[in-house]
Amino acid sequence: MTTIRRAFDADADGIRRVARAAWHNAYDSLDSDVIDETISDWYADPLGSALHGWAGGVPANDLDDIEATLLVAEQDGEIIGFTQGITMHTMGTMLRLYVHPDHHGEGVGTALYDRLEDIFLEHGVEQFRALDLASNDRSRKFFENLGFERTKTRTLTIGGDPYDEAVYSCELSPEDGDE
Repeated sequence: MTTIRRAFDADADGIRRVARAAWHNAYDSLDSDVIDETISDWYADPLGSALHGWAGGVPANDLDDIEATLLVAEQDGEIIGFTQGITMHTMGTMLRLYVHPDHHGEGVGTALYDRLEDIFLEHGVEQFRALDLASNDRSRKFFENLGFERTKTRTLTIGGDPYDEAVYSCELSPEDGDE
């Protein structure tokens, strides 16, 4: 049975393991060393640093309005997936959602998404955004199946090189949490 819960600092190794496996599986255009360096940088201890880059473009006086959430999916004591999200006012952004490739197709990603959506609704989120590299067809299909539309493409720098990052969006209403 899979349990979705908030992450603790003790989960950092499991989160890095999942992120590394998911990135190596999904982003074959990235050099293996770049993936490993990026994972080590983005998911360094303590876990609070796992929100690397989320404040980019947010005015400093708005940072107090941001709520951050890091959830893990755990099965038999092992981290098999995680998601990170932030809310600011009525906007919620899923920064990352990764499931270990050994657990693809088991509903883990959907369970993580559903729990994050519930948290977003509790915070009054009306607009839900999700981010991923534009080259990731698996995530594109996942978000489209959830009712998201690709609304924007922006540039993300990884290992010194630019990559297209897709921004997917959908509207939320309180009834979404009741389904």
